[in-house]
Amino acid sequence: MAQVDTVQVDELVRVIARALVDEPDAVEVEAVSRDESTVLKLRVAAKDVGKVIGKQGRTARSMRTILGAVSMKVHHRYTLDILEEDDKQ
Repeated sequence: MAQVDTVQVDELVRVIARALVDEPDAVEVEAVSRDESTVLKLRVAAKDVGKVIGKQGRTARSMRTILGAVSMKVHHRYTLDILEEDDKQ
């Protein structure tokens, strides 16, 4: 069984997001571990939120599908929250 740690998974999300946005330096990914899951909080510049969500949420859904596949492989649930740069949740 392949071991994937949270650092690799949040780096995957970071690389995907940086490829989509106009301000790649504003992309931040924060991993918040819970008991049996990890929430990845993706923060991008306000003007780039639409780019990472995509039309009708297709891009965000695709990123969540990739995380779902990783979750199945490593037996640890990853979820994605997309926040604006100004959101401090």
